[in-house]
Amino acid sequence: MSDQQAPPPNTPPRAKLRRQSFHLVWLIPIVAAIIAGYLGYRTIMERGPLLTLSFVNADGLTAGQTQLKYKAVALGTVEGIDLAKDNSHVIVRVRMNDVGERFLNSNARFWVVRPRLNFSDISAFETIVSGAYISVDPGKTRGAYKDHFTGLETPPGVRSDEPGRTYTLTANTIGSINSGSPIFYRDVPVGEVLGYDIGNGIGPIKISIFIRAPFDDLVREDSRFWNSSGVAFGIKGGVLQLQLQSIQALVAGGISFSLPHAALDDKPSPNGADFRLYSSQQQAESSAYDTQIQVVSYITSDVSGLTPGSPVTALGIQVGDVTGVELMVDQKNGTAKVKVTMQLQPQRILSLGPNAKTPDPQAVFQRFVDNGMRVELGTQNYVTGQKEINLAIDPKAPPAKVTMEGGAIVLPYKPGGLDALMANAADITGKVDQMPFKQIGDNLNKLLATANGTLGSAQTKALLKNLSDTLKTANTTLQGLNQGFGNDSDFQRSLQQILTQANATLQSLQALTTYLNQHPQAVLFGRSGK
Repeated sequence: MSDQQAPPPNTPPRAKLRRQSFHLVWLIPIVAAIIAGYLGYRTIMERGPLLTLSFVNADGLTAGQTQLKYKAVALGTVEGIDLAKDNSHVIVRVRMNDVGERFLNSNARFWVVRPRLNFSDISAFETIVSGAYISVDPGKTRGAYKDHFTGLETPPGVRSDEPGRTYTLTANTIGSINSGSPIFYRDVPVGEVLGYDIGNGIGPIKISIFIRAPFDDLVREDSRFWNSSGVAFGIKGGVLQLQLQSIQALVAGGISFSLPHAALDDKPSPNGADFRLYSSQQQAESSAYDTQIQVVSYITSDVSGLTPGSPVTALGIQVGDVTGVELMVDQKNGTAKVKVTMQLQPQRILSLGPNAKTPDPQAVFQRFVDNGMRVELGTQNYVTGQKEINLAIDPKAPPAKVTMEGGAIVLPYKPGGLDALMANAADITGKVDQMPFKQIGDNLNKLLATANGTLGSAQTKALLKNLSDTLKTANTTLQGLNQGFGNDSDFQRSLQQILTQANATLQSLQALTTYLNQHPQAVLFGRSGK
Protein backbone atom coordinates (compact mmCIF):
# COMPACT_ATOMS: atom_id res chain seq x y z
CA MET A 1 0.00 0.00 0.00
CA SER A 2 2.90 2.26 0.75
CA ASP A 3 4.12 1.96 -2.75
CA GLN A 4 0.99 3.65 -4.17
CA GLN A 5 1.32 7.37 -4.95
CA ALA A 6 -1.21 9.89 -3.72
CA PRO A 7 -3.55 11.42 -6.41
CA PRO A 8 -2.89 14.99 -7.55
CA PRO A 9 -4.95 17.73 -5.94
CA ASN A 10 -8.28 18.65 -7.72
CA THR A 11 -7.48 22.21 -9.11
CA PRO A 12 -8.94 23.93 -12.29
CA PRO A 13 -6.64 24.65 -15.19
CA ARG A 14 -5.45 28.21 -15.73
CA ALA A 15 -6.81 30.00 -18.78
CA LYS A 16 -4.39 31.64 -21.07
CA LEU A 17 -5.59 35.20 -22.01
CA ARG A 18 -4.73 36.71 -25.46
CA ARG A 19 -5.41 40.42 -26.75
CA GLN A 20 -7.94 40.33 -29.66
CA SER A 21 -7.57 42.93 -32.58
CA PHE A 22 -10.44 45.28 -34.06
CA HIS A 23 -12.62 43.45 -36.62
CA LEU A 24 -13.26 45.10 -40.04
CA VAL A 25 -16.96 44.38 -39.97
CA TRP A 26 -17.46 47.29 -37.63
CA LEU A 27 -16.36 49.69 -40.33
CA ILE A 28 -19.62 49.31 -42.26
CA PRO A 29 -22.00 50.92 -39.72
CA ILE A 30 -19.41 53.52 -38.85
CA VAL A 31 -18.96 54.56 -42.48
CA ALA A 32 -22.73 54.52 -42.98
CA ALA A 33 -23.21 56.77 -40.00
CA ILE A 34 -20.55 59.14 -41.24
CA ILE A 35 -22.11 59.27 -44.72
CA ALA A 36 -25.58 59.81 -43.29
CA GLY A 37 -24.29 62.59 -41.12
CA TYR A 38 -22.55 64.20 -44.05
CA LEU A 39 -25.60 63.95 -46.25
CA GLY A 40 -27.78 65.32 -43.51
CA TYR A 41 -25.39 68.18 -42.96
CA ARG A 42 -25.21 68.86 -46.69
CA THR A 43 -28.99 68.71 -47.01
CA ILE A 44 -29.38 71.15 -44.16
CA MET A 45 -26.73 73.44 -45.60
CA GLU A 46 -28.17 73.26 -49.16
CA ARG A 47 -31.77 73.49 -48.07
CA GLY A 48 -33.25 76.69 -49.48
CA PRO A 49 -35.72 79.04 -47.88
CA LEU A 50 -39.40 78.22 -47.50
CA LEU A 51 -41.76 80.09 -49.83
CA THR A 52 -45.37 80.53 -48.79
CA LEU A 53 -48.00 81.11 -51.47
CA SER A 54 -51.74 81.55 -51.17
CA PHE A 55 -54.16 80.52 -53.93
CA VAL A 56 -57.91 80.29 -54.21
CA ASN A 57 -57.61 76.51 -54.63
CA ALA A 58 -54.94 73.85 -54.97
CA ASP A 59 -56.27 72.29 -58.14
CA GLY A 60 -53.49 70.25 -59.78
CA LEU A 61 -50.97 70.74 -56.94
CA THR A 62 -49.50 67.75 -55.08
CA ALA A 63 -47.16 67.91 -52.08
CA GLY A 64 -43.76 66.38 -52.84
CA GLN A 65 -44.35 66.33 -56.61
CA THR A 66 -45.39 69.72 -57.96
CA GLN A 67 -42.41 71.86 -58.84
CA LEU A 68 -41.82 75.58 -59.13
CA LYS A 69 -40.20 76.37 -62.49
CA TYR A 70 -38.82 79.29 -64.39
CA LYS A 71 -38.17 78.73 -68.10
CA ALA A 72 -38.45 74.96 -67.51
CA VAL A 73 -35.74 75.06 -64.76
CA ALA A 74 -36.79 73.66 -61.37
CA LEU A 75 -36.43 76.17 -58.53
CA GLY A 76 -38.22 74.30 -55.78
CA THR A 77 -40.78 71.66 -54.83
CA VAL A 78 -44.12 71.90 -53.05
CA GLU A 79 -43.54 70.72 -49.50
CA GLY A 80 -47.02 70.99 -48.12
CA ILE A 81 -50.54 72.23 -48.82
CA ASP A 82 -52.82 73.47 -46.04
CA LEU A 83 -56.24 75.03 -45.87
CA ALA A 84 -56.42 78.53 -44.41
CA LYS A 85 -58.07 78.93 -41.01
CA ASP A 86 -61.00 80.86 -42.50
CA ASN A 87 -61.34 78.30 -45.35
CA SER A 88 -61.14 81.12 -47.92
CA HIS A 89 -57.98 79.96 -49.65
CA VAL A 90 -55.17 77.43 -49.55
CA ILE A 91 -51.61 77.90 -48.35
CA VAL A 92 -48.89 76.24 -50.41
CA ARG A 93 -45.40 75.83 -48.95
CA VAL A 94 -42.60 75.53 -51.47
CA ARG A 95 -39.07 74.57 -50.49
CA MET A 96 -36.75 76.56 -52.74
CA ASN A 97 -33.28 75.44 -53.79
CA ASP A 98 -30.22 77.62 -53.77
CA VAL A 99 -30.93 78.83 -57.34
CA GLY A 100 -34.51 79.79 -56.57
CA GLU A 101 -33.59 81.87 -53.53
CA ARG A 102 -32.82 84.94 -55.66
CA PHE A 103 -36.37 84.89 -57.05
CA LEU A 104 -37.79 85.81 -53.65
CA ASN A 105 -38.18 89.56 -54.06
CA SER A 106 -41.09 91.95 -53.81
CA ASN A 107 -41.43 92.31 -57.60
CA ALA A 108 -41.92 88.60 -58.24
CA ARG A 109 -45.27 87.13 -59.34
CA PHE A 110 -46.37 83.50 -58.96
CA TRP A 111 -49.17 81.55 -60.63
CA VAL A 112 -50.19 77.97 -61.34
CA VAL A 113 -49.74 76.78 -64.91
CA ARG A 114 -52.72 74.62 -65.87
CA PRO A 115 -54.30 73.73 -69.21
CA ARG A 116 -56.50 76.70 -70.16
CA LEU A 117 -59.00 76.81 -72.98
CA ASN A 118 -60.61 80.10 -73.93
CA PHE A 119 -61.98 81.69 -77.08
CA SER A 120 -58.64 83.21 -78.04
CA ASP A 121 -56.18 80.34 -77.66
CA ILE A 122 -55.16 77.14 -75.86
CA SER A 123 -52.30 77.51 -73.38
CA ALA A 124 -50.21 75.14 -71.23
CA PHE A 125 -51.52 72.15 -73.16
CA GLU A 126 -48.42 70.14 -72.19
CA THR A 127 -49.46 70.12 -68.53
CA ILE A 128 -52.16 67.58 -69.35
CA VAL A 129 -49.37 64.98 -69.48
CA SER A 130 -46.74 66.45 -67.14
CA GLY A 131 -49.12 67.90 -64.58
CA ALA A 132 -49.56 71.42 -63.28
CA TYR A 133 -46.63 73.41 -61.95
CA ILE A 134 -45.99 76.81 -60.40
CA SER A 135 -44.32 79.47 -62.51
CA VAL A 136 -42.68 82.73 -61.51
CA ASP A 137 -41.93 86.09 -63.10
CA PRO A 138 -39.03 87.69 -61.17
CA GLY A 139 -39.75 91.25 -62.32
CA LYS A 140 -37.56 93.65 -64.25
CA THR A 141 -35.71 94.80 -61.13
CA ARG A 142 -34.84 92.93 -57.96
CA GLY A 143 -36.89 94.17 -55.04
CA ALA A 144 -36.61 93.60 -51.31
CA TYR A 145 -36.51 90.07 -49.95
CA LYS A 146 -39.96 88.54 -49.53
CA ASP A 147 -41.14 84.96 -48.98
CA HIS A 148 -44.93 85.37 -48.61
CA PHE A 149 -46.97 86.02 -51.78
CA THR A 150 -50.53 85.92 -53.00
CA GLY A 151 -50.48 83.95 -56.23
CA LEU A 152 -52.18 85.04 -59.44
CA GLU A 153 -55.20 83.04 -60.56
CA THR A 154 -54.44 83.62 -64.25
CA PRO A 155 -51.07 83.95 -65.96
CA PRO A 156 -49.96 87.56 -66.44
CA GLY A 157 -50.39 88.83 -69.96
CA VAL A 158 -46.91 90.32 -70.12
CA ARG A 159 -43.72 88.94 -68.67
CA SER A 160 -41.08 91.25 -67.28
CA ASP A 161 -38.53 90.13 -69.87
CA GLU A 162 -40.82 90.85 -72.86
CA PRO A 163 -39.95 94.16 -74.59
CA GLY A 164 -42.75 96.59 -75.26
CA ARG A 165 -44.84 99.35 -73.69
CA THR A 166 -48.06 99.52 -71.73
CA TYR A 167 -50.77 102.13 -72.37
CA THR A 168 -54.10 103.09 -70.87
CA LEU A 169 -57.31 103.41 -72.88
CA THR A 170 -60.41 105.25 -71.67
CA ALA A 171 -63.90 104.17 -72.73
CA ASN A 172 -67.48 104.34 -71.51
CA THR A 173 -68.18 100.72 -72.48
CA ILE A 174 -65.88 97.86 -73.43
CA GLY A 175 -68.24 95.48 -75.23
CA SER A 176 -66.69 92.01 -75.44
CA ILE A 177 -63.15 93.19 -74.60
CA ASN A 178 -61.56 91.22 -71.77
CA SER A 179 -58.16 90.31 -70.41
CA GLY A 180 -56.18 88.63 -73.16
CA SER A 181 -58.12 90.22 -76.03
CA PRO A 182 -55.76 90.86 -78.96
CA ILE A 183 -54.68 94.26 -80.24
CA PHE A 184 -54.34 94.64 -84.02
CA TYR A 185 -52.37 96.92 -86.29
CA ARG A 186 -53.33 96.48 -89.94
CA ASP A 187 -55.04 93.21 -88.99
CA VAL A 188 -51.79 91.89 -87.44
CA PRO A 189 -51.92 91.01 -83.70
CA VAL A 190 -49.25 93.11 -81.96
CA GLY A 191 -50.35 93.08 -78.31
CA GLU A 192 -53.09 92.20 -75.86
CA VAL A 193 -55.34 93.62 -73.19
CA LEU A 194 -53.92 93.23 -69.68
CA GLY A 195 -57.08 94.13 -67.80
CA TYR A 196 -59.53 96.90 -67.03
CA ASP A 197 -60.66 98.91 -64.02
CA ILE A 198 -64.21 100.21 -63.74
CA GLY A 199 -63.42 102.28 -60.65
CA ASN A 200 -66.48 103.33 -58.68
CA GLY A 201 -68.79 102.51 -61.59
CA ILE A 202 -69.59 106.15 -62.35
CA GLY A 203 -66.59 107.38 -64.31
CA PRO A 204 -65.03 105.93 -67.47
CA ILE A 205 -63.43 102.51 -67.67
CA LYS A 206 -59.63 102.32 -67.71
CA ILE A 207 -58.24 99.59 -69.95
CA SER A 208 -54.59 98.56 -69.61
CA ILE A 209 -52.98 97.25 -72.79
CA PHE A 210 -49.53 96.03 -73.82
CA ILE A 211 -48.00 96.37 -77.29
CA ARG A 212 -44.92 94.36 -78.09
CA ALA A 213 -41.75 95.80 -79.56
CA PRO A 214 -41.09 96.95 -82.24
CA PHE A 215 -44.78 97.73 -82.85
CA ASP A 216 -44.90 99.95 -79.76
CA ASP A 217 -42.93 102.54 -81.76
CA LEU A 218 -46.00 102.88 -84.02
CA VAL A 219 -48.05 104.37 -81.18
CA ARG A 220 -47.86 108.14 -81.50
CA GLU A 221 -49.69 111.01 -79.86
CA ASP A 222 -52.21 111.17 -82.74
CA SER A 223 -52.82 107.41 -82.90
CA ARG A 224 -56.46 106.32 -82.76
CA PHE A 225 -57.74 103.20 -80.98
CA TRP A 226 -61.17 101.68 -81.66
CA ASN A 227 -63.16 98.62 -80.63
CA SER A 228 -62.91 96.05 -83.43
CA SER A 229 -64.88 93.31 -81.70
CA GLY A 230 -67.65 91.48 -83.51
CA VAL A 231 -69.15 92.29 -86.88
CA ALA A 232 -69.71 95.84 -88.13
CA PHE A 233 -72.48 96.64 -90.60
CA GLY A 234 -72.63 99.92 -92.44
CA ILE A 235 -73.55 101.69 -95.64
CA LYS A 236 -70.80 103.48 -97.52
CA GLY A 237 -71.23 104.92 -100.96
CA GLY A 238 -74.76 103.48 -101.05
CA VAL A 239 -73.44 99.94 -100.59
CA LEU A 240 -74.10 97.71 -97.61
CA GLN A 241 -70.73 96.73 -96.12
CA LEU A 242 -69.83 93.93 -93.72
CA GLN A 243 -66.57 94.26 -91.78
CA LEU A 244 -65.07 91.46 -89.67
CA GLN A 245 -61.68 91.94 -88.02
CA SER A 246 -60.97 88.25 -87.36
CA ILE A 247 -62.56 85.17 -85.86
CA GLN A 248 -60.37 85.69 -82.79
CA ALA A 249 -61.70 89.23 -82.34
CA LEU A 250 -65.24 88.02 -82.97
CA VAL A 251 -65.23 85.53 -80.10
CA ALA A 252 -62.73 87.15 -77.70
CA GLY A 253 -63.00 90.84 -78.49
CA GLY A 254 -60.27 93.01 -79.93
CA ILE A 255 -58.85 96.51 -80.28
CA SER A 256 -57.28 98.07 -83.37
CA PHE A 257 -55.21 101.20 -83.77
CA SER A 258 -53.86 103.25 -86.66
CA LEU A 259 -50.94 105.55 -87.34
CA PRO A 260 -52.01 108.73 -89.17
CA HIS A 261 -49.81 109.71 -92.08
CA ALA A 262 -49.28 113.15 -90.56
CA ALA A 263 -47.80 111.56 -87.42
CA LEU A 264 -45.04 109.57 -89.15
CA ASP A 265 -42.38 112.01 -88.00
CA ASP A 266 -43.65 112.24 -84.42
CA LYS A 267 -41.90 110.53 -81.52
CA PRO A 268 -43.32 107.29 -80.09
CA SER A 269 -45.62 107.77 -77.13
CA PRO A 270 -44.00 107.05 -73.75
CA ASN A 271 -44.86 104.10 -71.57
CA GLY A 272 -48.15 104.63 -69.72
CA ALA A 273 -49.60 107.20 -72.16
CA ASP A 274 -53.39 107.64 -72.17
CA PHE A 275 -55.63 107.32 -75.24
CA ARG A 276 -59.35 107.26 -75.92
CA LEU A 277 -61.01 104.07 -77.14
CA TYR A 278 -63.60 104.81 -79.85
CA SER A 279 -66.56 102.55 -80.51
CA SER A 280 -65.88 102.15 -84.25
CA GLN A 281 -63.27 102.85 -86.89
CA GLN A 282 -65.49 105.49 -88.51
CA GLN A 283 -65.77 107.36 -85.22
CA ALA A 284 -62.00 107.13 -84.71
CA GLU A 285 -61.28 108.49 -88.18
CA SER A 286 -63.76 111.34 -87.74
CA SER A 287 -62.08 112.38 -84.50
CA ALA A 288 -58.88 113.14 -86.44
CA TYR A 289 -60.56 116.26 -87.84
CA ASP A 290 -60.27 118.73 -85.00
CA THR A 291 -61.94 121.56 -86.93
CA GLN A 292 -65.72 121.18 -86.67
CA ILE A 293 -68.37 123.50 -88.12
CA GLN A 294 -71.98 123.12 -87.00
CA VAL A 295 -74.53 123.71 -89.75
CA VAL A 296 -78.33 123.76 -89.62
CA SER A 297 -80.87 123.55 -92.42
CA TYR A 298 -84.67 123.36 -92.40
CA ILE A 299 -86.11 120.75 -94.75
CA THR A 300 -89.74 120.64 -95.85
CA SER A 301 -89.56 117.26 -97.63
CA ASP A 302 -89.96 113.72 -96.37
CA VAL A 303 -86.79 112.83 -94.39
CA SER A 304 -87.50 109.14 -93.81
CA GLY A 305 -84.17 107.33 -94.02
CA LEU A 306 -82.19 110.33 -92.76
CA THR A 307 -80.76 109.54 -89.33
CA PRO A 308 -77.90 110.76 -87.12
CA GLY A 309 -74.74 109.45 -88.74
CA SER A 310 -75.95 109.89 -92.32
CA PRO A 311 -73.22 111.42 -94.50
CA VAL A 312 -73.04 114.99 -95.74
CA THR A 313 -71.43 115.18 -99.17
CA ALA A 314 -70.20 117.91 -101.49
CA LEU A 315 -69.68 116.91 -105.13
CA GLY A 316 -69.67 113.26 -104.03
CA ILE A 317 -67.04 113.72 -101.29
CA GLN A 318 -68.07 113.25 -97.68
CA VAL A 319 -67.45 116.41 -95.68
CA GLY A 320 -69.41 115.69 -92.51
CA ASP A 321 -72.17 113.79 -90.77
CA VAL A 322 -75.73 114.42 -89.68
CA THR A 323 -75.88 114.80 -85.90
CA GLY A 324 -79.56 115.49 -85.35
CA VAL A 325 -82.99 115.27 -87.02
CA GLU A 326 -85.80 117.12 -85.23
CA LEU A 327 -89.39 117.92 -86.24
CA MET A 328 -90.30 121.60 -85.73
CA VAL A 329 -93.97 122.72 -85.71
CA ASP A 330 -94.97 126.38 -85.94
CA GLN A 331 -97.94 126.72 -83.60
CA LYS A 332 -99.00 130.03 -85.16
CA ASN A 333 -99.60 128.90 -88.72
CA GLY A 334 -99.52 125.12 -88.17
CA THR A 335 -96.69 124.49 -90.63
CA ALA A 336 -94.08 121.82 -89.99
CA LYS A 337 -90.48 121.47 -91.05
CA VAL A 338 -87.53 119.29 -90.09
CA LYS A 339 -84.45 120.79 -88.46
CA VAL A 340 -81.36 118.90 -89.60
CA THR A 341 -78.16 119.54 -87.66
CA MET A 342 -74.87 118.68 -89.34
CA GLN A 343 -71.25 118.58 -88.26
CA LEU A 344 -68.89 119.48 -91.09
CA GLN A 345 -65.17 118.73 -91.12
CA PRO A 346 -63.51 121.02 -93.67
CA GLN A 347 -60.20 119.21 -93.19
CA ARG A 348 -61.64 116.33 -95.20
CA ILE A 349 -61.16 118.43 -98.34
CA LEU A 350 -58.93 121.30 -97.18
CA SER A 351 -55.38 120.89 -95.89
CA LEU A 352 -55.05 123.27 -92.95
CA GLY A 353 -51.52 123.61 -91.65
CA PRO A 354 -50.73 123.87 -87.95
CA ASN A 355 -50.26 127.65 -88.21
CA ALA A 356 -53.00 128.26 -90.77
CA LYS A 357 -55.51 130.97 -89.92
CA THR A 358 -59.07 129.67 -89.88
CA PRO A 359 -61.32 131.93 -92.01
CA ASP A 360 -64.71 133.18 -90.84
CA PRO A 361 -67.10 130.26 -91.53
CA GLN A 362 -70.13 132.51 -92.05
CA ALA A 363 -68.31 134.61 -94.65
CA VAL A 364 -67.03 131.50 -96.43
CA PHE A 365 -70.48 129.91 -96.60
CA GLN A 366 -72.02 133.20 -97.73
CA ARG A 367 -69.71 133.13 -100.77
CA PHE A 368 -70.71 129.52 -101.41
CA VAL A 369 -74.41 130.41 -101.19
CA ASP A 370 -73.88 133.39 -103.52
CA ASN A 371 -72.46 130.92 -106.05
CA GLY A 372 -75.60 128.78 -105.76
CA MET A 373 -74.81 126.28 -103.00
CA ARG A 374 -77.94 124.80 -101.45
CA VAL A 375 -78.73 121.96 -99.06
CA GLU A 376 -80.47 119.09 -100.85
CA LEU A 377 -81.88 115.81 -99.60
CA GLY A 378 -80.52 112.90 -101.63
CA THR A 379 -80.93 109.13 -101.65
CA GLN A 380 -77.85 107.14 -100.74
CA ASN A 381 -79.33 103.71 -101.43
CA TYR A 382 -82.61 103.10 -103.24
CA VAL A 383 -82.86 99.54 -101.88
CA THR A 384 -82.61 100.41 -98.19
CA GLY A 385 -84.01 103.93 -98.50
CA GLN A 386 -80.97 105.42 -96.79
CA LYS A 387 -80.83 109.20 -97.26
CA GLU A 388 -77.97 111.70 -97.22
CA ILE A 389 -77.45 115.45 -97.33
CA ASN A 390 -75.92 116.95 -100.47
CA LEU A 391 -74.35 120.40 -100.67
CA ALA A 392 -75.22 120.99 -104.33
CA ILE A 393 -74.48 123.96 -106.61
CA ASP A 394 -77.39 125.47 -108.55
CA PRO A 395 -76.27 128.48 -110.64
CA LYS A 396 -79.93 129.47 -111.17
CA ALA A 397 -80.72 129.55 -107.44
CA PRO A 398 -82.16 132.84 -106.22
CA PRO A 399 -80.10 134.98 -103.83
CA ALA A 400 -80.14 133.91 -100.18
CA LYS A 401 -78.51 135.09 -96.98
CA VAL A 402 -76.59 132.94 -94.50
CA THR A 403 -77.66 133.48 -90.89
CA MET A 404 -76.51 132.24 -87.49
CA GLU A 405 -78.63 130.33 -85.00
CA GLY A 406 -77.19 129.42 -81.62
CA GLY A 407 -73.63 129.32 -82.95
CA ALA A 408 -74.66 127.24 -85.97
CA ILE A 409 -74.69 128.38 -89.60
CA VAL A 410 -78.13 128.20 -91.22
CA LEU A 411 -77.97 127.22 -94.90
CA PRO A 412 -80.91 127.50 -97.33
CA TYR A 413 -82.66 124.32 -98.47
CA LYS A 414 -83.66 123.42 -102.01
CA PRO A 415 -85.55 120.27 -103.05
CA GLY A 416 -83.26 118.00 -104.99
CA GLY A 417 -83.20 114.59 -106.58
CA LEU A 418 -86.58 112.88 -106.51
CA ASP A 419 -88.06 115.76 -104.56
CA ALA A 420 -87.05 118.15 -107.34
CA LEU A 421 -88.64 115.88 -109.94
CA MET A 422 -91.82 115.72 -107.90
CA ALA A 423 -91.79 119.50 -107.49
CA ASN A 424 -91.31 119.98 -111.25
CA ALA A 425 -94.07 117.49 -111.93
CA ALA A 426 -96.34 119.35 -109.53
CA ASP A 427 -95.45 122.64 -111.22
CA ILE A 428 -96.23 121.22 -114.65
CA THR A 429 -99.48 119.77 -113.31
CA GLY A 430 -100.43 123.18 -111.91
CA LYS A 431 -99.75 124.87 -115.22
CA VAL A 432 -101.74 122.22 -117.04
CA ASP A 433 -104.63 122.75 -114.64
CA GLN A 434 -104.61 126.45 -115.48
CA MET A 435 -105.02 125.83 -119.23
CA PRO A 436 -108.59 126.65 -120.61
CA PHE A 437 -109.34 123.17 -121.88
CA LYS A 438 -113.14 123.87 -122.05
CA GLN A 439 -112.71 126.95 -124.22
CA ILE A 440 -110.21 125.12 -126.44
CA GLY A 441 -112.67 122.24 -126.81
CA ASP A 442 -115.55 124.58 -127.71
CA ASN A 443 -113.44 126.35 -130.33
CA LEU A 444 -112.33 123.01 -131.75
CA ASN A 445 -115.95 121.84 -132.01
CA LYS A 446 -116.89 125.07 -133.81
CA LEU A 447 -113.96 124.63 -136.20
CA LEU A 448 -114.94 121.04 -136.98
CA ALA A 449 -118.58 122.07 -137.51
CA THR A 450 -117.57 124.86 -139.88
CA ALA A 451 -115.26 122.51 -141.81
CA ASN A 452 -118.01 119.91 -142.06
CA GLY A 453 -120.47 122.49 -143.41
CA THR A 454 -117.98 123.81 -145.93
CA LEU A 455 -117.12 120.34 -147.25
CA GLY A 456 -120.80 119.46 -147.63
CA SER A 457 -121.80 122.57 -149.65
CA ALA A 458 -122.67 122.53 -153.43
CA GLN A 459 -119.78 124.81 -154.29
CA THR A 460 -117.30 122.44 -152.65
CA LYS A 461 -118.78 119.47 -154.52
CA ALA A 462 -118.55 121.36 -157.86
CA LEU A 463 -114.99 122.35 -157.07
CA LEU A 464 -114.06 118.77 -156.32
CA LYS A 465 -115.65 117.64 -159.65
CA ASN A 466 -113.70 120.25 -161.60
CA LEU A 467 -110.54 119.20 -159.81
CA SER A 468 -111.15 115.58 -160.81
CA ASP A 469 -111.67 116.55 -164.47
CA THR A 470 -108.47 118.60 -164.41
CA LEU A 471 -106.51 115.65 -163.04
CA LYS A 472 -107.87 113.39 -165.79
CA THR A 473 -106.82 115.90 -168.48
CA ALA A 474 -103.34 116.16 -166.99
CA ASN A 475 -103.05 112.37 -166.96
CA THR A 476 -103.98 112.19 -170.67
CA THR A 477 -101.38 114.83 -171.51
CA LEU A 478 -98.68 112.93 -169.65
CA GLN A 479 -99.52 109.72 -171.50
CA GLY A 480 -99.14 111.55 -174.84
CA LEU A 481 -95.78 112.92 -173.85
CA ASN A 482 -94.66 109.45 -172.82
CA GLN A 483 -95.62 108.03 -176.22
CA GLY A 484 -93.76 110.81 -178.08
CA PHE A 485 -90.64 110.97 -175.96
CA GLY A 486 -90.61 107.70 -173.98
CA ASN A 487 -88.01 104.93 -174.18
CA ASP A 488 -89.85 103.13 -177.02
CA SER A 489 -90.66 106.28 -179.04
CA ASP A 490 -89.24 107.21 -182.50
CA PHE A 491 -87.66 110.26 -180.92
CA GLN A 492 -85.57 108.11 -178.58
CA ARG A 493 -84.41 105.84 -181.47
CA SER A 494 -83.43 108.80 -183.70
CA LEU A 495 -81.58 110.39 -180.83
CA GLN A 496 -79.66 107.14 -180.27
CA GLN A 497 -78.58 107.01 -183.97
CA ILE A 498 -77.43 110.63 -183.89
CA LEU A 499 -75.33 109.98 -180.81
CA THR A 500 -73.76 106.90 -182.45
CA GLN A 501 -72.82 108.86 -185.60
CA ALA A 502 -71.41 111.68 -183.52
CA ASN A 503 -69.26 109.22 -181.62
CA ALA A 504 -67.86 107.76 -184.88
CA THR A 505 -67.08 111.27 -186.16
CA LEU A 506 -65.20 112.09 -182.98
CA GLN A 507 -63.13 108.91 -183.31
CA SER A 508 -62.19 109.84 -186.92
CA LEU A 509 -61.17 113.34 -185.85
CA GLN A 510 -59.04 111.87 -183.08
CA ALA A 511 -57.26 109.57 -185.58
CA LEU A 512 -56.65 112.50 -187.96
CA THR A 513 -55.28 114.64 -185.17
CA THR A 514 -52.90 111.89 -184.13
CA TYR A 515 -51.64 111.46 -187.73
CA LEU A 516 -51.05 115.18 -188.23
CA ASN A 517 -49.11 115.35 -184.99
CA GLN A 518 -46.84 112.60 -186.26
CA HIS A 519 -46.66 113.85 -189.95
CA PRO A 520 -47.18 117.61 -190.06
CA GLN A 521 -45.89 117.79 -193.71
CA ALA A 522 -49.04 116.01 -194.78
CA VAL A 523 -50.84 119.35 -194.55
CA LEU A 524 -48.76 120.59 -197.55
CA PHE A 525 -47.88 117.46 -199.50
CA GLY A 526 -50.75 115.13 -198.70
CA ARG A 527 -50.70 111.71 -197.12
CA SER A 528 -48.15 110.26 -199.61
CA GLY A 529 -46.14 113.41 -200.17
CA LYS A 530 -42.63 113.94 -198.82
